[in-house]
Amino acid sequence: MTHSSRIYVAGHRGMVGSAIVRLLKAGDDKAEVITRSHGELDLTDQQAVRHFFSIEKVDEVYLAAAKVGGIHANNTYPAEFIYENLMMEANVIHEAWRAGVRKLLLLGSSCIYPRLARQPMDESALLTGPLEPTNEPYAIAKIAGIKLCESYNRQYGTDYRSVMPTNLYGPGDNYHAENSHVVPALIRRFHEAKLSGAPFVTIWGTGAARREFLYVDDMAAASIYVMSLGHDAYSSTTSPMQSHINVGCGEDITILELSHLIKEVVGYQGEIRLDTRKPDGAPQKLLDVSAINDLGWTRKVDLPSGLQLAYQDFCSHEYN
Repeated sequence: MTHSSRIYVAGHRGMVGSAIVRLLKAGDDKAEVITRSHGELDLTDQQAVRHFFSIEKVDEVYLAAAKVGGIHANNTYPAEFIYENLMMEANVIHEAWRAGVRKLLLLGSSCIYPRLARQPMDESALLTGPLEPTNEPYAIAKIAGIKLCESYNRQYGTDYRSVMPTNLYGPGDNYHAENSHVVPALIRRFHEAKLSGAPFVTIWGTGAARREFLYVDDMAAASIYVMSLGHDAYSSTTSPMQSHINVGCGEDITILELSHLIKEVVGYQGEIRLDTRKPDGAPQKLLDVSAINDLGWTRKVDLPSGLQLAYQDFCSHEYN
């Protein structure tokens, strides 16, 4: 980016988008960060998005806006997950191109990979097998976003990039009792159990499913790093037909092990019980992050430290 860059961060009120805004504003470059709330700009409205790009003269876009949630939310609202994510991606990418925006970064999700993909999952695993049924609509939308970026690059010569993060957590997370991801859901559950003196906390599934977790500020740093790479450096690890890059820490943990870590961070003294009637989701989701590591980026915040920071944020903002 340059000192005169105008950078639009779509989804700036979300966990990832807000972290990207924080890091951009803290950087050395005096770029102007442009944001719009949902009330100011509905990204599913093509005419509104077209008008926004026509008047704002944006140089770069971080497309962090998305409808997201955990297993319960994905199972309950599949139509909303596929429709809203498809519309936001299609409108922002197409209207950015129409307005002459040459550089864009799409933030995706590791759920784009097949449910039984070989572990760790590298970028070539995309579209090689069936998806995890519990979040297939969301995954299909994110795959479409990747292919939109690749298609516009091939046909129009744009520089639209995609990063696929592992499971994220940290400040600004969604701590809804039913619709949140596993880390915020467990933080809230253990916190409420501590306050109420509940003798046990129940977690979904067998606890054996393995997941990888990345602190959100590390994800924001990776996003800005990928956008800062020269075209030749970025292209050295991708191809026109496979342009996305994984972002993670390269280590995973079982859900039961995660539960014990969060229990300790929160200071809960009770028992952990398993509800094996509930789904586990995919048995393992570990990303191969060798490509982004080879480009010079690695995570800085380990999981125990990140969970401490996440719980401090939860308590200070009274999300509960």
